[in-house]
Amino acid sequence: MADRPNLGSWDTWMDRFFVWSAYVGLVISAAIALIGRWDVTTAGLAGLATLWTWAALSRAGRPTELSQWALRVYLVGFFAFGMALMFRSPVFLIYGISGFYHAALLRPWWTSFVGVTATSLVVHATIVINDRRLSAWFIYAGIVAIQTVAVWIGLYGGAKLTDVAEGRKRTVQQLEETIAENVGLHAQLVAQAREAGVLDERQRMAREIHDTIAQGLTGVITQIEAAEQSWSDESELRRHLDLALGIARDSLEEARRSVQAIRPGPLHRSRLPDAIAEVAARWSDANDIEVEVHTTGEPQALHPDVEVTLLRATQEALANAAKHAEATRVAVTLSFLGGAVALDVRDDGVGFAVDKPTADGHFGFAAMRQRVEDANGVMEVESAPGEGTAIAVTIETEGVLDE
Repeated sequence: MADRPNLGSWDTWMDRFFVWSAYVGLVISAAIALIGRWDVTTAGLAGLATLWTWAALSRAGRPTELSQWALRVYLVGFFAFGMALMFRSPVFLIYGISGFYHAALLRPWWTSFVGVTATSLVVHATIVINDRRLSAWFIYAGIVAIQTVAVWIGLYGGAKLTDVAEGRKRTVQQLEETIAENVGLHAQLVAQAREAGVLDERQRMAREIHDTIAQGLTGVITQIEAAEQSWSDESELRRHLDLALGIARDSLEEARRSVQAIRPGPLHRSRLPDAIAEVAARWSDANDIEVEVHTTGEPQALHPDVEVTLLRATQEALANAAKHAEATRVAVTLSFLGGAVALDVRDDGVGFAVDKPTADGHFGFAAMRQRVEDANGVMEVESAPGEGTAIAVTIETEGVLDE
């Protein structure tokens, strides 16, 4: 009796959790993926992954007492099965998430960091599986890098501040909060993709991620870098941190609106001219760059898709001006031309050679041009080294005015 483990001990329950998190993730993922569309290959891969978990974890003993080499061999197989299943169906990210828990057991710490990085690559692989554009790879790399650093710092800091048991508990709690948010967002994406069409939905979300999360993260990073230069000035430091917090909150709100296919926040609160003015004012405050906004012609009610396109084009043009142009002044003009609406964004920055093949992709114009073309519009870019940049968007409104 003395040799029997205490079934109520924390370590015993943690061992069970490390094993069953993989089983439960596989069962849930496979059930969702195979309901209504039986796939022998997917079912076979899920079965092999289950056998691998059983052989490497359940049959081998308690996960917290396994040798480091045994854990590493298990994780190599886990990542191989996880990536293969993600290519079959994106819902298998639920299974992939359990890799975070197993990577937490790796030592020394650099191997744990590698494990967390590999798990992030598997979990977010859907971003580039069906979208091979350069912008998608940048978004993929940014999300993986930020999540890897955040998760690994949580693991390392918890283990150094408390004993091993408390460190594991804190890590699991932090991961569960992140996982709950990710699962909710991805569940909504899957439902929307089935209703509207998988390909169209992924293309829409790729543009929205670029226009909201990517730009938001860029703004947050910019403000944090500025804060690092302001340690001696408390008021300036606080201003940059407040701006970073505001950008993060706005980006999260916009991300949730994108997932739910709701109009962007500025357009939800006001009409297009005021929304563009609001976006420009916030951008000016965050980047300390002077911006002028003008509206010409008689403002008209436009189709929601046209308004969203023009607002996103403004955000992208301003983001490029802040990130690449080194501009000191920017002018934004919204013109209502009766049967059309035009947007012009001009800056006095360094400019670039438009005829170079890499220029369009480097400045992130591809996603903007695709969005404009989807709205039956035309986008033109005029620039030259040392002469600033002008972006002109024109969209016909005949027959698409909002009633």
